[in-house]
Amino acid sequence: MGQVSTPVSSTALLTDQYELTMLAAALRDGTAQRRCGFEVFARRLPDGRRYGVVGGVGRLLDELTRFRFGPAELDSVAEFCDRDTLDWLAAFRFAGDIDGYREGDLYFPGSPILSVRGSFAECVLLETLILSILNHDSAIASAAARMRSAAGDRPMIEMGSRRTHEEAAVASARAAYLGGFTATSNLEAVRRHGIPGAGTSAHAFTLLHTTADGADEAAAFRAQVAAHGIGTTLLVDTYDITRGVQTAIEVAGTDLGGVRIDSGDLGVLARQVRKQLDDLGATRTRIVVSGDLDEFAIAALRGEPVDAYGVGTSLVTGSGAPTAGMVYKLVEVDGIPVAKRSISKASRGGVKRALRAARDTGTVVEEVVYPADSTPPATGTLEARELQVPLLRGGEPVGDRPALDDSRDLLLRSLVTLPWEGLRLTHGEPAVATRFVAEERA
Repeated sequence: MGQVSTPVSSTALLTDQYELTMLAAALRDGTAQRRCGFEVFARRLPDGRRYGVVGGVGRLLDELTRFRFGPAELDSVAEFCDRDTLDWLAAFRFAGDIDGYREGDLYFPGSPILSVRGSFAECVLLETLILSILNHDSAIASAAARMRSAAGDRPMIEMGSRRTHEEAAVASARAAYLGGFTATSNLEAVRRHGIPGAGTSAHAFTLLHTTADGADEAAAFRAQVAAHGIGTTLLVDTYDITRGVQTAIEVAGTDLGGVRIDSGDLGVLARQVRKQLDDLGATRTRIVVSGDLDEFAIAALRGEPVDAYGVGTSLVTGSGAPTAGMVYKLVEVDGIPVAKRSISKASRGGVKRALRAARDTGTVVEEVVYPADSTPPATGTLEARELQVPLLRGGEPVGDRPALDDSRDLLLRSLVTLPWEGLRLTHGEPAVATRFVAEERA
């Protein structure tokens, strides 16, 4: 899938003021250049989740290239930054190293999803940008993957743009596609990320054709078919759904592409509409359902004659988990492991790497996290795969970035490796246990 670049503008102010207050203090006391390692991880998965999906890595790398303090950005922070800090920011270019899980890979509690190494000054500045992107996109991709699993092979359309911030809508569409959705209704996501687009019409278009003589659903359907051909999908539940289906076939014929149901008891209505369509000879006309769907509602419709799903609000809000709960913590200073001891917020010291061990059948058994400067631990007869890959070296990208479709394929392959209970939509432990080797605590 081709990707289109966004307009060039600085992302430097997509951050928290406390990053700059720490920077100024570190420059003042001489600690700014100490070599540090930061790590992104999630202490736990959202309630009810068995796995997480890494999303947003590609977007993050794009945003990092535009993390620059030009005159406008410097003017915005001049009120609380001293001259030395402003001069440092003016010359700032991230020159450190970043390793991370591949976009589309799975993660579990404690997974070192991203490792950032460089001076304290350059690494601390990136915290908010990194977390805002990874937390959002991973939450949406994780919800999308659960919905994809519930839907099986049936197409799914992301249509939640009207339920979130306009830029979040674009990022959500990308994350949903990564998670297995087929298309999006968001045109900026189509343009920016090359995602397939899809869209039909709203009830407003049917209501538009009301005249002094009353509702004229047929006129609305005729107009849509005239503009888009008989392959279009007609919304049939503005008034009486049985009459709506009848009118749709009278107008478009039995080769009508599809009908959409957006309200009511979707399972009952899908069966009713399927029978009616078949009786009318429209045996190939698809049934698309939408309206407050989440993974549980989709799973409940698995046995119904539904051909495609349109999902909005639940998807773009992470289906109850709008953030992945990832944190960005300092784990190493000049080669010395450091760790928080805060109650419920403890961290593990030292920069780490991880591998995922699986049986010869491909089923994953455990994730093993170990110190980055040590030899990978033995996994016996299990086959092990290193999870982190180099993303930046000296601030420069390493290798060719995977296309979004490649990341989407990685996720599909990864889901197949989970133990079967890991795909269930029920509460339980993470599908894969994480084992920490030579755990360090400062």
